[in-house]
Amino acid sequence: MDNTTNEGLRPLVSVSGTETDTAIADLAGMYAGKTWHSGHVDDDYWYRYVAVGDDRMSVRRSQMHGTLRGDVAVEGQVVVQWIDSGTATVDTGRNAVRMQPGIPVLFPVEQRFDMDYRDWDQRLVHLDRDLVLDVASERHLVDGTLAFDRTTPPTTAAVERWRASVASSVRVLRDEGTASLAWGEHRNARIRSAVETIHARAHEPLTVSEIARAADLSVRGLQESFQRTLDRTPMQYLREVRLRRAHDDLLRAEPATVSVAEVASRWGFTHMGRFSGEYLRRFGEYPKHTLRR
Repeated sequence: MDNTTNEGLRPLVSVSGTETDTAIADLAGMYAGKTWHSGHVDDDYWYRYVAVGDDRMSVRRSQMHGTLRGDVAVEGQVVVQWIDSGTATVDTGRNAVRMQPGIPVLFPVEQRFDMDYRDWDQRLVHLDRDLVLDVASERHLVDGTLAFDRTTPPTTAAVERWRASVASSVRVLRDEGTASLAWGEHRNARIRSAVETIHARAHEPLTVSEIARAADLSVRGLQESFQRTLDRTPMQYLREVRLRRAHDDLLRAEPATVSVAEVASRWGFTHMGRFSGEYLRRFGEYPKHTLRR
């Protein structure tokens, strides 16, 4: 998940510093912390915390070269976290969960707990409680309660699905932002699967039938869902994603090392005149001008 804090995203929250007191002031409020303590592991103490998304769903990164322990409570949200480095223990005491790198762990839901972290790089996903219930209702879990088994470790396949879903969410954020229809519909189960497939496989010769299969919909059902929720067909949406990817590649490319035709072909555009026309309408300039910037 290297793109969690992509600089092109406008942060929902962004704090950093080199003092233990400011770390507690900056971070404790986000997690209703009351008895927090932060300390040094050596002379080079620092922390960073950034979140992207909105109040319904956000992806976050927390880093500290130091130690942090205290109590945590999150109300109205479901929080999943994992560490890429360092050590972290959640719900210290009898129900302690010592985190392993790359393995998602669920915060205890709507109850206060203690945590103990040291010299870590952590990723988190915050989900609004009502959003989780909405998704659960799509799977016919409609009693209005949130109860999770936190004692059973996730399978390798479940971890891979989770990380792919988070990566897809970040791609949608990076490409279109929180105001986009795609970000809103990224939270609808079947449309979400279709959007994830399009973003993950935009470089492939993807067909509407393949997108429909990934979303567990008929082709007609997929077409109707896209028209109803995104006001365009799946293939129109795919072309928009490919245009944005081509634009990003042209912005980053060195004119001496790549041509417009190569970038266009990479993203499935075989008719250069049509590509240039669509590109001009979308970005207000011809692709060759983007490449020369």
